[in-house]
Amino acid sequence: MKFIDEAIITVQSGNGGRGCVSLRREKFIPRGGPDGGDGGDGGDIIFKASSHKRTLYKFRHQKYSRAENGAGGQGQQKTGRAGKPLVIEVPVGTIISDADTGQILHDLIDPEETYAAAKGGRGGRGNKRFATSTNRTPRFAQPGEEGQTLKLKLELKLLADIGIIGLPNAGKSTLISVISSATPKIADYPFTTLTPNLGVVQNDFGEPFVVADIPGLVEGAHEGTGLGIRFLKHIERTHILVHMIDAAVIDQEDPLHAFRTINRELEFFSQSLAKKIQVPVLNKMDITGADKMAAAFQTAFGQTAFDQTALGSSEVMQISAVTGMGVKKLILKLSQLLEKSDEEQQLSV
Repeated sequence: MKFIDEAIITVQSGNGGRGCVSLRREKFIPRGGPDGGDGGDGGDIIFKASSHKRTLYKFRHQKYSRAENGAGGQGQQKTGRAGKPLVIEVPVGTIISDADTGQILHDLIDPEETYAAAKGGRGGRGNKRFATSTNRTPRFAQPGEEGQTLKLKLELKLLADIGIIGLPNAGKSTLISVISSATPKIADYPFTTLTPNLGVVQNDFGEPFVVADIPGLVEGAHEGTGLGIRFLKHIERTHILVHMIDAAVIDQEDPLHAFRTINRELEFFSQSLAKKIQVPVLNKMDITGADKMAAAFQTAFGQTAFDQTALGSSEVMQISAVTGMGVKKLILKLSQLLEKSDEEQQLSV
């Protein structure tokens, strides 16, 4: 299944039912008068954030949705049945906006949160409502109001505490498979990961946290190169970034090339993204010669004036996702940074 993170759909709330024109005619009641009931209201269009939904894939085919119309009124002042609302389940983190103007209508960030996007039409009033002292037998009723038709854009941004970034084949998918129950596809060619993978890390150092590996970042990604900006937007909601670098292929002449390349793309895409806390991690330290490459990176990194407010620490962590070397230390570091981030957010409220 391909990851579909955007969709344009049309929704229509239900029409209101027509009011009833009816005159009461019963034995022994020669002048019963009007008794037409009101029409029922049309159904609303309601979006609901569901933790069971992971993608917007189904909207690739289901581009039109309509709620039920209200039923017409009946005699004996019976009101028509209201149309059932249509509840559309979407993943947590879905932004609903007007497809034509781009105006954001609602951001579904909490599980089970709902948003009524389109109100159903009101049912028409029956002729009983129009009886007056001068017109005791009205023979007309109101038609129901039409429902709303909206063209909406759905955009999904993954909700994760930690985003794992880096060039292709840095070992992002391997790491997420080791520290969580996620089972991403892993291979040694570029763009193995075509969809972000989410995993929950259960740890002994604090609350569990959610990690996401962000695929397809290459030089020029902010302009659409490779898998393009499609996945850059998913990093915006993460609290901390794990910046993974393949220690086995570090350029000795420019050890920071891979690190700078990704950070340049983040900066071009969003200034706020470039200022997120980063934890530099050298992976594949089990490979022969990786220690020399890592030493060159560490030296160059220490001599460069990086913005320390954006870095989780000046320490460059070294791991092997394959053998597990340094992975527990990395989890501890991330848990501490998340706890600190949560405390700072509480103080700022």
